[in-house]
Parts: sequence; C-alpha cells; structure tokens
Amino acid sequence: MKIVADTNIPFVTQLFSQIGEVVTVAGRDIRAEHVRDAEILLVRSATRVDANLLAGSAVRFVGTATIGVDHIDLEYLQRQQIGFSSAPGCNAISAAEYVISALLVLAEHQHWDLFNKTVAIVGVGNVGGNLYRRLQSLGICCLPYDPPRQQALGDRDYVTWESVLSADIVTAHVPLTLTGEYPTRQMFDAAFFAKLKPGATFINTSRGAVVQEADLTSVLRQRDDLQLVLDVWANEPTIDTNLLQRTTIGTPHIAGYSLDGKVRGTTMIYQALCQYLAIDAVLPGDLLSSEVAHAEIHLHADLGLQDALCQVVPIAYDIQGDDTRLRQLIDMPEAARGTYFDRLRKEYPVRREFSNYSVVLSHKNPEMAEKLKGLDFKVKIED
Repeated sequence: MKIVADTNIPFVTQLFSQIGEVVTVAGRDIRAEHVRDAEILLVRSATRVDANLLAGSAVRFVGTATIGVDHIDLEYLQRQQIGFSSAPGCNAISAAEYVISALLVLAEHQHWDLFNKTVAIVGVGNVGGNLYRRLQSLGICCLPYDPPRQQALGDRDYVTWESVLSADIVTAHVPLTLTGEYPTRQMFDAAFFAKLKPGATFINTSRGAVVQEADLTSVLRQRDDLQLVLDVWANEPTIDTNLLQRTTIGTPHIAGYSLDGKVRGTTMIYQALCQYLAIDAVLPGDLLSSEVAHAEIHLHADLGLQDALCQVVPIAYDIQGDDTRLRQLIDMPEAARGTYFDRLRKEYPVRREFSNYSVVLSHKNPEMAEKLKGLDFKVKIED
C-alpha cells in the first residue's frame, strides 16, 4: 500500500510505515502524479485536496493533520466514497498559548495592565474555548462570541457583536466557511475595523481569508492606533509585506505549531486510518521522549503576576523570535518571499507546550502557583 504524505507531518514515516510504503513530498508540491498510484494521502493545510488532485487516482483515504478542513473538498470525497479524517483540537493548546504569549508581549511593550483589559473571543470551539478557560483562570475578563454554538447549546453567556466591538482585544478563532447563516469569509471587514474602540488590538490565528485585507489596509491609513497580531494571511505564502510592516507581531502561520500539537495531529489521523482499515493501531512509546523541553524555569524575585508571566512565558515560547524571522522576508526579492515563508514553517524550531515546563518559585505563593497551573505550567517550591 502506497502512502503519500506531507514532509511536514512529524513522525509520519515512523507511524505509517507499519501500514504501507510512505513517500513524503512537500505539501505545497503534492501533485496528481504523486498520488496517482497511492491509496492513502496525508496532508496539512498547504495542500488543496479536490478533484484536480485526486481524479483518476487510487486514493481511498485522506487524512489531514490539522483542525481546519477548508483546504479539503469534502463533498468530492463523499461523492467518491473516499474515507476522511481531520485532527480537531490537536493544536488548540499551542494556539491558545500563542495568543497568551502575544498578549504578554503587547502588555510589556505598550505598558498595559493586561488584567484590566477585556478580550473578545470570536469563535469558542477547540482553540477559542481553550483560550477562554486559560484567560478566565488568570482573572481576565472574556467576552465569548459564537452564534452557531450559542444556538446549538442554548447558552445565554455569549455576547453580541456590539460587545465584541467594544472590547480592548478581539481574537479570531473561527473556521473558514463560505455558506450558511454565519459565513466567516471576510467577516472582519472595513466596518468591523472602523468600529473598534481606540487603541484596540486585533489577533488572527484562524485563516487569512476571514479578514478582508484590502479593507484592513485602507482602515489602517486612517487609524494608526490599532494593534495587529497576524499569524495567518491572504494569499499565503506570498503575503502582503506592507501589512506585515504594519503589524505589531507577525508570524508565518505557526500559532498551532508546537511539536506536541503536531504529533497529536499525526496520531489522530493514524488512529483514524487504522479504524478505517479495521486494523489495530500500534503506537510506539512516547514519540516526544527525545525532544526534551527546558525542564525548569526559576522565579527568584517576588514579582507581581503580570511581571512573572512576562518572565516565564517567553522562555517556554519566544513569539518575538518568530516575528523577527518572518520580517526578514521584507528585504528579500519578491520572488523569494513565498519560498522563505514556507521554509520558516518546514524548518520550524522545536516548540513545546507550557505543560512541559516546571516553574520553580523561590518561596510559597499559593495565588501565583494557582495562576501558573491554570496555564498548564507545573509548579515547584525551591528547596
């Protein structure tokens, strides 16, 4: 059985070679000729999977090691009776940690008291829900907005769009949808950005197409008060460098790129394929055992919570390093930028989630310990 897989899926050969011959190809380079005689196709978001790719092929199962499925023509797969699996929630933790890291950088650079800010979370599924729980554990005021979920659950705790516009920070965690009662394509348009309160911050880690970038660029000419954190872009990998220069933090679609999250995605589609083939899933021991995080972070000073988090979180995840690396493409020839963007993703450094780190406190501080644990850090008291 031939299995074609994106080279950017970690441990894909180690896991799937138990099932068949694994051939890896860069995700954006996967073409019809690669899959013609393959029975299994494993992708990430860089590969568009539709009739143009699969027509006439032997593919009978497609797995995407991502939470999003807008790059997959699901109707075509269904018509062709091709099995399918995605990996919902696999990167929810790392994407939430990305947003928290960004907020702390902004708080430090803009001299905010983060705990006096209001955060509107647009989309409260796996990622947004995870972020909501973490911010609440810190005592930060959150405004959840998710009409489809509100309708499905009959929950009255969700806020209106007017409340979203009144928030200090708006962070987007919606799937890219084109139809239905609440389509998300270009939902963040000129009217949205124009109505944000003075000094507001907008964060997008969902999909570039949920933002109308031309509208955003136009609004920015009149509003230099807006802060932007953008991880996703229209027309990836050839992103708008003028917009990048206007962002406070810009990164190359890596918010969910913790190694832990990517391995969760690999494991989820492996188990789904085994179920599809009616065979036993044989998972090796801890796939991540060789990828050791910086085990301990020492907090010696008696710091306030925000100062402590500004010291601890960048050790676990240096979001400013991702920003610095992406900005290097601004000075590159235009023809080289897309390749560089993809290389940043393919060669992304090992990043582990907060749960892999222990924060060692120099003295007992129950409140500090509770807040750190709410972000999944382990906490120890120095001997």
